[in-house]
Amino acid sequence: MALQNYFESFFAGMFLANFVPHFVNGISGDPFPTPFSSPPGKGLSSPLVNVLWGLLNLVVACVLLRLGRVFAGGNLTLAIFFAGVVLISILSSVNFAKKLRS
Repeated sequence: MALQNYFESFFAGMFLANFVPHFVNGISGDPFPTPFSSPPGKGLSSPLVNVLWGLLNLVVACVLLRLGRVFAGGNLTLAIFFAGVVLISILSSVNFAKKLRS
């Protein structure tokens, strides 16, 4: 496997994990921060914007899953994919926990 496949696998995990909160909040009708809110990432975007942002994250994740050969690359590629999922999940939970406290 080329080094590029590992990067694609890692970012596929990040985009796939990022898809979930935006899509779930959007289809639930709840506003949620996106890069398009004001201020970016801190203000709230409409449910429709969140659904669209979530779907874009899903499309990017699917493309990267294929390019990174996540499921054909063996255990290391899969571990790197899950490392991307874990990293963005932890960073998001810490970030949104701070937001809710303020």
